Amino acid sequence: MPILLLVLVGYLLRCLHFADDAFFKKLNKMVFKVFLPVLLYYNIYEIESLGQVNWPVIGYCICAILIICLCGYGVTKLFFKKRENIGVLTQCSFRSNYAIIGIPLAESLGGAEAVAFASILSAVSIPLFNTLAVIILSHYSPENKNRSVRHTIKTTLTNPLILGVMLGIMTVAVRSLIPVNEVGVPVFTLENNLPFAHEALSKLAKVASPVALVVLGARFDFKAIGSLRREIASGVLMRLVIAPLVGIGPAVLLSDCSGVIRASAVEYPALISLFSTPVAVSSAVMTGEIGGNEQLAGQLVVWTSLFSMLTMFGFIFVMKNFGLI
Repeated sequence: MPILLLVLVGYLLRCLHFADDAFFKKLNKMVFKVFLPVLLYYNIYEIESLGQVNWPVIGYCICAILIICLCGYGVTKLFFKKRENIGVLTQCSFRSNYAIIGIPLAESLGGAEAVAFASILSAVSIPLFNTLAVIILSHYSPENKNRSVRHTIKTTLTNPLILGVMLGIMTVAVRSLIPVNEVGVPVFTLENNLPFAHEALSKLAKVASPVALVVLGARFDFKAIGSLRREIASGVLMRLVIAPLVGIGPAVLLSDCSGVIRASAVEYPALISLFSTPVAVSSAVMTGEIGGNEQLAGQLVVWTSLFSMLTMFGFIFVMKNFGLI
């Protein structure tokens, strides 16, 4: 509901003629090139330690995301022919709103231990989400129709979101090499030695999601629903029903039935957050900057957020009744 209310604020601002579409388009570019990269960097930087990680579950999540992406691509390619829609729908199938909704949801379901695992999982899933999204959107962007694979790779590596993630991973790696004091804390950290820089990063990271949602609302068009209803229905179904079933179902079988990955009440909240949350807000921002049907991408953010209030409740209810969380 908070997501939808922020979208509504943006829509009302446009209705009141607070600013024109050119303003919101420039603001969208700022979100993509500044706020979201800082958010991704900050989320990864805040991971304290890799510690005792359940690596089999991490590996399972990577495989599940890739499988969902391939299945989503196959279904989309089979049933939809418009180039600008294929990348957007494929992105919707695998890319959840884990960075913004997922970690708080995992904390509410499983407490401190669950949020620790969810944070570590974010260091793997968020880079994977963004890398796959940049590749698929770049390849199916109408502007890139005749461009080479080399150009797609270059676009991926220079994408601001990918750069934010890579910088965050490098920072965590460097931090692990810094000597620690007698209580095990690194002798140099941003929060202790450069608190002003840490606070500035924190504030920029907090701005990213609200501004992105307001911009989304300001550029939302209800008239587009009619012409895109088939694509919207397919995207909502893939993101909120098929993806959770493909992502969570095998995990339960591999853990509770065969003991292959040994997931528990610590890991299941993160799996629910990773696979059942609506499509990422940044998916619409990224589509607008890289290329694709931006209107469809925005519609999918709104409608998956709306219907996720029902589907997430259903998955959580079932898993609680089976004693998994």
